[in-house]
Amino acid sequence: MNTGRFGVPAGAADGVIAVGVAAVLLVTGVSGQQSATGPATPLGYGLLAAGGLALAARRRAPVPVLAVTGLCAVGYQAAGFDVPAVAYLFAVYAAVRAGHRTAAIVASVVMLAALPLAALVSLHDVSPHDAGEAFARGRGALELAWLIAAGAAGEALRQAERRADEAERTREETARRRADEERLHIARELHDSLTHQISVIKLQSEVAVHVARKRGEQVPEALLAIQEAGREAARELRATLEALRDDGTAPPPGLDDLPGLVERAGRAGLEASLTVEGRREDVPAAVGRTVYRIVQEALTNTARHAAAATASVRVDCRPDVLAVRVDDDGGATPDAAPVPGVGLLGMRERVTALGGRLRAEPRDGGGFTVRAELPVDRAP
Repeated sequence: MNTGRFGVPAGAADGVIAVGVAAVLLVTGVSGQQSATGPATPLGYGLLAAGGLALAARRRAPVPVLAVTGLCAVGYQAAGFDVPAVAYLFAVYAAVRAGHRTAAIVASVVMLAALPLAALVSLHDVSPHDAGEAFARGRGALELAWLIAAGAAGEALRQAERRADEAERTREETARRRADEERLHIARELHDSLTHQISVIKLQSEVAVHVARKRGEQVPEALLAIQEAGREAARELRATLEALRDDGTAPPPGLDDLPGLVERAGRAGLEASLTVEGRREDVPAAVGRTVYRIVQEALTNTARHAAAATASVRVDCRPDVLAVRVDDDGGATPDAAPVPGVGLLGMRERVTALGGRLRAEPRDGGGFTVRAELPVDRAP
């Protein structure tokens, strides 16, 4: 909702201005009618009020308001009301501020010619003296200096708003460029400091496992764990570097990437299954990305800490809610619940940001469960 300088909604402010201008026009028309030629008519008073009230729509429809206020001014001049075209000046200001300078100029030229003719129409007995007085009255209702001042004020404010928008856009671009540079710097530091060491650990463990198997020796469990940890660390580091170097053009992971995630968990020794029900096409990208991260973190925790053999992933795409559940058969029990780590806290933050709910707890029959419900219609 647009607000003014003092926090007042723009629509309410326009309404107040419109009512105020209409009241001023009516009061001026009533006070000046004593000396005006011809009897007062309800139509004239209606045109005075309509010209002011039309200003309530000056932001939404500046050109139609310009036409309405101009016609009302010509109308009440023809009805015998010697009242300045104040509402029309407000409309000129609004039209120029909105960028409709040509429409404001054309309408003003027509008004400068039409108002004296309207004042002449209001006379019943047209004498040369009365005709000259009527033309002077019509020109006085809309002075050229007033028109220029209204148009100049609208143009000045339009240019100021344009410069402010340009400055804001420049600040956003500068901040985005600095953030991109910082991400690239962090990516380079991570690459230089960690990639080599992790690669060495991964290579040495794989060589040791290969040599032991080639000799027919039993491979120690600790060595296999180091080998798998090295592979997982390399994958995570590669994914982190890709995320840091991402410029926003690559599509984020979502529901379509879950099969590959479950397949990688299977290659790591965890028997995992995936079930997706409902129409995944209607799921917003933010929800799909959060579901992917929930499943990724849950399967990673299961493989590393749960001592589980199997895990199941179930995604239910309903019309208004997406539900995801990850269960494992690990050693967690209600009596020995694990302490939530950074991964579970990150999951909860992601779900809460989308207005959803998350439960991560041991199951009664053993194992651990992660359940989340994400509203589809409220996702940003």
